[in-house]
Amino acid sequence: MRPDEQLPLLLRHTDQVVPAEDLSRKLELGRPLRVKLGLDPTAPSVTLGWAVVLRKLRNFQEMGHIAVLIVGDFTARVGDPSLQSDTRKRLTAEEVNGYAENVLSQFRKVLLPDNLEIRRNSDWLGALDMGGLLELTSAATVAQMLERSDFANRYQEGTPISVMEFLYPLLQGYDSVAVEADVELGGTDQLWNLMMGRVVQERYGMSPQVAMTMPLLVGTDGAKKMSQSLGNYIGVEDEPSEMFGKTMSLPDSAMSEWFRLAADFDSTELEEIEAGLAVGTLHPGETKRRLARAVTALYWGDEKAVAAEAEFDQVFKHGGIPDDIDVFSLGQDQKIQVPGLIRDAMGLSGSEARRLLAQGAVKLDGELVEAQELPREALVGRVLQVGKRRFVRLVA
Repeated sequence: MRPDEQLPLLLRHTDQVVPAEDLSRKLELGRPLRVKLGLDPTAPSVTLGWAVVLRKLRNFQEMGHIAVLIVGDFTARVGDPSLQSDTRKRLTAEEVNGYAENVLSQFRKVLLPDNLEIRRNSDWLGALDMGGLLELTSAATVAQMLERSDFANRYQEGTPISVMEFLYPLLQGYDSVAVEADVELGGTDQLWNLMMGRVVQERYGMSPQVAMTMPLLVGTDGAKKMSQSLGNYIGVEDEPSEMFGKTMSLPDSAMSEWFRLAADFDSTELEEIEAGLAVGTLHPGETKRRLARAVTALYWGDEKAVAAEAEFDQVFKHGGIPDDIDVFSLGQDQKIQVPGLIRDAMGLSGSEARRLLAQGAVKLDGELVEAQELPREALVGRVLQVGKRRFVRLVA
């Protein structure tokens, strides 16, 4: 594909490309570009929010460019200060490595196996000696650091900023030097860091990268950006029924954004959907079904997306129970404490189990449970339901 044909496809759904003219110039180089994406493993799941920028990286792969995915196992221990109002809690090396192992297989669910390099930035950042670190810090000034709005706000408010936080964007920039990045991808909140990568590359005598940012996907609450800490997320490895059901819970106001970023619909399709919703020729509920099918099919295929919709209808429209649910053995106690059962059968914390029981979110075979204790014989063979989407069959 010629560079002029690649450019509009690569620019699709992007937020900013800086400098815009440099991307076209780099595509004219006649060689595969090295396209960097750094993701710090600070949580166990890869969310649909992460997948927005991962799919853009895949776009580059599909056009023959090299995806350089950096697992930030070193920078995650420093902590990205972007959009932080105070100092971020540091993670231990053990925590980071645990998260890294979890997310690597999930990255591969989105990216192609060809034209892919997966690197850990501890390989080069961990090897930096004091001389190398001093050389790196000379790439930027304190004044440049305070141009960042989050740093500037904290400085004005007298909120502490550690020197280590100043190092984060420099370390991320050094990643671009280490992998010889031509383009770096990130979310809109990463633009400043990506631009610092250009500064660092120039300090080391390299041609600076193009910074390309993608919009941040709003979470299932329709209010805040998708975040595992907020619980408003869908993971790329969530089961099809879970992915479909969570998408159906999305507020109508967020559908357009999700069609564009989570389902990757093009502008023409999106305009038709928005126009149909505006004049009433498209029903919001049916449109959201289309969205849920599209999102689920993107990660699980059409057949499983259709099955997920059928299961959703069985549970929510017809009050049924899914056909394929886990089983849980009750053990030998003749009296069962219900909060403990909910905790163990559903993998919840004790406090969350007690809260759900108190809120009336627990049922047995569709009947509300309020008792704190039940005899074992009253539970064997029945289906325990917690909330709208958690089911387990209780067995002896």
